[in-house]
Amino acid sequence: MNYKSGFVAIIGRPNVGKSTLVNKIIGQKIAITSDKPQTTRSRISCIWTGDDAQIIFVDTPGIHKPKFKLGEYMLKAAEGTLNEVDAIFFVIDATEKFGGGEKYILERLNSTTTPVILVVNKVDLIEREKILPIIAEYSARRNFAAVVPISAAEGTNVDALLDEAKKFLPEGEQYYPADMVTDQPERLIVAELIREKILHATEDEVPHSIAVDIDEFTQREGGTIFIRATIYVERDSQKGILIGKGGAMLKLIGKQARPEIEMLLGTKIFLDLWVKVKRDWRNSVGALKTFGLKEF
Repeated sequence: MNYKSGFVAIIGRPNVGKSTLVNKIIGQKIAITSDKPQTTRSRISCIWTGDDAQIIFVDTPGIHKPKFKLGEYMLKAAEGTLNEVDAIFFVIDATEKFGGGEKYILERLNSTTTPVILVVNKVDLIEREKILPIIAEYSARRNFAAVVPISAAEGTNVDALLDEAKKFLPEGEQYYPADMVTDQPERLIVAELIREKILHATEDEVPHSIAVDIDEFTQREGGTIFIRATIYVERDSQKGILIGKGGAMLKLIGKQARPEIEMLLGTKIFLDLWVKVKRDWRNSVGALKTFGLKEF
């Protein structure tokens, strides 16, 4: 049996479960998740290695019409993957009706010859008899290379989805070692985990006005890793929300982030969080580059 290696882009509207799917495939948290749209900001490569194939998954930002420079970057990052991969997972939410967002993505998919697999996610949340009409509606709009209904949260049919992806991969050796699960630096993943906890803790009060920058990441005597991170917001009122009364919110964010960072790094950490105001950073190309969005 010849080994295969290749790249698969995961695209879809914001909040359809792309990052949840990536984490389920890889078997650990790499991409952050939230019930808020547009959680993922960068193209994050995650690596799945099997006995017969290695697949590098590119988890893209949700495709949406941009309102800020940040949004323009996210759209560019998502659309830039379409012709650079061997296959595309177009992930849709089975609980949502077809709308302008799906039409917008399909229009962009029509410009690529890359095989597109329709991934109908969240089928655990609807009645089984509703799945076929959803598939029929999308299939009438495009001839997909394959259609796979899944539940990323429960792992249902994820193995079948991997089998479909393998069909479109070229024969070749592994790009990465078998034990490697991402090509992203640990600092970036740590920053993203902190940002995830902020999204969870603050609900709609500071949804996308935050960025996290790792100022220090050093191993100290005894093996503990010291991490100093600065959380940037756009307004003084947002800074107050993040700090909370007597620093309570900032302590909660640190408490929730610490265990997952320790699991990622495999060692104890000391997490030092700070909050600063950088006005209108989402419209600043320089700020976006500072925060690791270097493709902008």
